[in-house]
Amino acid sequence: MFVRRFASLFVVGLVFATMLLVRPAAAATPHLVPDHYIVVFKASVADASAKAHGLAAQHGLTIQHTYSYALKGFAAMIPAARLAQLRADPAVAYVMQDQVVSLGQPLTAKAKPGGGQPPQSLPTGIDRIDGELSSQVSGNGSGSVTNVAVAVIDTGIDGSHPDLNVVGGFNCSTGSTSNWGDGNGHGTHVSGTIGAKDNTIGVVGVAPGVPLYAVRVLNNSGSGSFADIICGIDWVTQNASLVSPPIVAANMSLGGSGSDSTCNNDAFHQAICNSVAAGITYAVAAGNESDNAANHVPAAFDEVITVSALADFNGQPGGGAASTCRADVDDTFADFSNFGADVDIIAPGVCILSTWKGSSYNTISGTSMATPHVTGAAALYKSTNPSASPAQVKTALQNAGTTNWFTNTDPDSTHEKLLNVDSF
Repeated sequence: MFVRRFASLFVVGLVFATMLLVRPAAAATPHLVPDHYIVVFKASVADASAKAHGLAAQHGLTIQHTYSYALKGFAAMIPAARLAQLRADPAVAYVMQDQVVSLGQPLTAKAKPGGGQPPQSLPTGIDRIDGELSSQVSGNGSGSVTNVAVAVIDTGIDGSHPDLNVVGGFNCSTGSTSNWGDGNGHGTHVSGTIGAKDNTIGVVGVAPGVPLYAVRVLNNSGSGSFADIICGIDWVTQNASLVSPPIVAANMSLGGSGSDSTCNNDAFHQAICNSVAAGITYAVAAGNESDNAANHVPAAFDEVITVSALADFNGQPGGGAASTCRADVDDTFADFSNFGADVDIIAPGVCILSTWKGSSYNTISGTSMATPHVTGAAALYKSTNPSASPAQVKTALQNAGTTNWFTNTDPDSTHEKLLNVDSF
């Protein structure tokens, strides 16, 4: 039996709207990594790894990552004296400097520790998008999505969490590639909203029990770079159709300063374009800067589903509910959320209860928390529409959305629809 909306009984809310999303200043100069570059090869290069190592030997470089699937190339420390020679190599399409990304530092979390798990509760976000009315009836104890999988490109996932079905992963951030555990908490929180099991403990996700892959691109303190993120995209692109069930969607609750570009002159964008072309749907956070999402990537990219955040405190439309973990107004556009024409859909992102590292639970806020609702919905849709392309998935989610929220609180004239999964 549900203990509905009594999250405060077993988790301390984290009152922090800008929690856990890459937060460069709006339209600021990107924080570039000194002497670190991403080298992208031309499509004619047959063996990207061999070419990368050949160039590394020729120029005395230490390679950080090689890429062969989302794009062809590598990332390495490159002295300034070598740049011109590399750019002139006939196999090189372009070279771009790497950029630092990092997660905002949260207040001290006091999440419920493991052992004696709380009874299952329906999170307000799942309630607000009608997850309990979907084909999986999230929360009835029997929902199970097992024919598709989801990649969480983030800080890793707590693979021992009893409420999550973590089936594998890869580490592009630190140490062993197989050490994809979550030392931060953010990736585990995102994962619970996507697919926490429909059982008797904790919470339930949009696509209950969906197999999850932890693609770690940020370290325990939430630091990394575009080179690491591209490594994660490359791994997902390589493995999406090789694993069973296939990876059909990826969550990216992260980003950095930047703007839209073409798919062939920016390594981050090119990796996304090629991965989407391979059939993977990407849901990404709009950002928490109260700024136009056009100033942030990957939110500005047309190929992804960019998600803004709704403040909702009781899982029901109409407003009027008292605020809980932060002082937003019920059923309104979250005051921290980025906005603009690049935003495709809105989902609950304030005071979201989900899984946390250490087999625990936590309540936090941000467009990072809105995004996994959409990723879970994409997985749910693909589970019954396996041939749908990423563009078709985006259209289906938008068409199924509602305007049953106070759209006049949106800071722009583009009033995106609120995610709704009762027809999925």
